[in-house]
Parts: sequence; C-alpha cells; structure tokens
Amino acid sequence: VQLQASGGGLVQAGDSLRLSCVFSGLIVRNNNLGWFRQAPGKERELVAAFTRSGNTRYADSMKGRFTISRDLSHNTMYLQMDSLKPEDTAVYYCAAGIQVLSAVAMSSAYRHWGQGTQVTVSS
Repeated sequence: VQLQASGGGLVQAGDSLRLSCVFSGLIVRNNNLGWFRQAPGKERELVAAFTRSGNTRYADSMKGRFTISRDLSHNTMYLQMDSLKPEDTAVYYCAAGIQVLSAVAMSSAYRHWGQGTQVTVSS
C-alpha cells in the first residue's frame, strides 16, 4: 500500500488550498481513508475521513470549512480547505486503515501513511 500526499504550501489567512492523496495497493471498500494533521508540539488529529462504507466523518472544528472528496477512477482523495486560519498550520497526512468504525478518528488505528505535506497559513 502506498499513499502520497501533495498540494501543501504557504498561503494567507482566508485563502483556500486543495490537498491531494494518490493511493495504490488497497481495496477501497475495505479501508477507511483519512486526512490527519499534526502541528508542532501537538498530537496528530483527524481532519476528515471516508469510512469503509463511503460515509464521511469530520472533526467538529473543521466542519463547514474543509471538504473531503475522492475520485476512485484516479485513486485519489482530496481535502478542500477554505477560509484557512493560522491555526490550520500543520503537516497534513493521508492514511488508510481497516479498523472498525469506532476507531476512524484514531490515528493509531491507521496502518498506512503518506509522507505528509506542509500547510502554512500566515496571518
């Protein structure tokens, strides 16, 4: 299984950014696919995820600003981030795992990770 995240960069507060994650070697219907982020000195946290059934799950603080989507014909998952804030600055990772639904938000439950892409939001 391989995942490769891209699309990060330096933007200003209020700007938008779209991250991409190209994945291979996994069966989508058997995997939860998620976006996580980790800011300096903080724990890795869920941003949004697709469950194995195809439903979406968002962290409460990101609902309404971030949108997860995917294009299965291209084995790609996206994270559209709007109205970015300086506190959104972090390394963003995509991940895949076969854990049960109750563990979708747990980073430790994901087995496969992309390399991360840096998002920096200036004020």
